[in-house]
Amino acid sequence: MNNPNNIKVKDAEIMSTTEEKIDLSKLSTKELEEVLAKRKKNELAKAEKEKFEYESTRDATIEKIITTATVLFKELGEFKQFCHIEMDNQAVKLSEYGKIRSNSKGGFSVTNSDDTMRVTRRRDTEPVWDERSAKAIELIKDFLTDTIKKRDVKLYEILISFLERNANGDLEYSRVMDLYKHEDKFDDDRWKEGLKLIKESFSNHLKGFGYEFKTKAADGKWENLLLNFSSH
Repeated sequence: MNNPNNIKVKDAEIMSTTEEKIDLSKLSTKELEEVLAKRKKNELAKAEKEKFEYESTRDATIEKIITTATVLFKELGEFKQFCHIEMDNQAVKLSEYGKIRSNSKGGFSVTNSDDTMRVTRRRDTEPVWDERSAKAIELIKDFLTDTIKKRDVKLYEILISFLERNANGDLEYSRVMDLYKHEDKFDDDRWKEGLKLIKESFSNHLKGFGYEFKTKAADGKWENLLLNFSSH
């Protein structure tokens, strides 16, 4: 019977012979070049193999994720349409039942009998200012620069900041509302006319309906089920 220990010893001897170091001092220039070329070739082959394995794994991972994301994106769009239909029907029933506010513009919430699940239809709007806002900003800036900046730089910087536009080139609703808070501070015609034009140029456009889903936890607190419908 073969001794396993003898087999291990023989394997070790073979490896030792194979990996025996070459005495470079005994090699000719040509032989040295051949050894170096062989080493470079082996290193290049190893690098190419590692690159191929990495890129193959990466591409497979990306494909699985994107495939799943595409399916979920489609399902999310279909689910949003389902919510539109169901909540439209619910709005009609609520109206007939007299449980929806007369001043409601489409947003409402419904909760189950156990008070453990709630769906909210949110009315999403977008503030818009028409071409009159450009003239309004011009008038207000002229007034602030000619009058306020000379006597109170800090106040000037605060008021002028309310007219800054965002990355899309639009006025920010919350900032304009802050500007209105100072409406009665000045009597200059440019100030008054500018604020008047901003108000006249403003309108609130309906972007669509958004939805919120909540369930009640064991501690009695509502928890959100977050689903992003913004791209649908």
